[in-house]
Amino acid sequence: MNARTEPEEAEPDTPARPPIVRELLLVAGLFLVYKVGRQLAAGHTAEAFRNAHRVWDAERRLRLPHEDAAQSLLLHGDGLVQAANTYYAAVHFPATAAFLVWLHLRRPGHYVWARRVLAAVTAAALAVHLAFPLAPPRMLTATGLVDTARVYGPSVYGPPRTDTLSNQFAAMPSLHFGWALMVAVGLIAATRSRRRWLWLLHPLVTLLVIVGTANHYWLDALVASALLGVALAVIRAPRRAVTTARRGAPADGSAEPADTADTAGSTGSADTADTAGEKALAGVPGDKALAGAGR
Repeated sequence: MNARTEPEEAEPDTPARPPIVRELLLVAGLFLVYKVGRQLAAGHTAEAFRNAHRVWDAERRLRLPHEDAAQSLLLHGDGLVQAANTYYAAVHFPATAAFLVWLHLRRPGHYVWARRVLAAVTAAALAVHLAFPLAPPRMLTATGLVDTARVYGPSVYGPPRTDTLSNQFAAMPSLHFGWALMVAVGLIAATRSRRRWLWLLHPLVTLLVIVGTANHYWLDALVASALLGVALAVIRAPRRAVTTARRGAPADGSAEPADTADTAGSTGSADTADTAGEKALAGVPGDKALAGAGR
């Protein structure tokens, strides 16, 4: 059997896929801890409003754009602002969950990395919520902003005094934006498609939504980005697995790398599956892949 037809050796360093039941219990446990922590941060109404005035004044000193600039883009029509409210309410958790599920099934090494990064960012955000309660701009009359969810709907929040399901004084940092940015970073790192950079549209749209609906300040997103940057610097992404070189290749190291050799056909079925999965996640038609995926 010649070098072209001899089967390749299996990759010894391919990361094992974590057990799905264990991962579900772990993620559910982390989520419950976060929700309990947010409730512990509730009840600091006066301090939250004082901090809101401080943040608002700090943004003006830093000459950041007025949040009204983002909101005015959404108030051109009821349908647009309602779509933004729906995006805020319905995309945050499902998009992050779909991201983790896809990584678990197709890129287990990247899944472990992404889960650790998200857990670190969320834990750091919870610490900030406890130390710095912050009322969102929709509650601050000095901003002149409209509470779009209350006026146009749909809204995920009730009156702050009677809302026992969420802590509305936890605006900084914005986990809507932090998680959305991590989803984009993770998919860019884990896939090869030249169109993978389009995933950056997710955090960009999220930024417009969270600011335009008056749920967050610009600084909330900047702090979330800083926390994510620190987490990414500490928790390094895994390198993409490289297929073992073919037997019979020259010993001088001139054999083409596996990523290039993949196109030669010996690993065609695996690449076809990976490409289909990436196209399905990116919403690119082809190979009969379904489009779709997705604070």
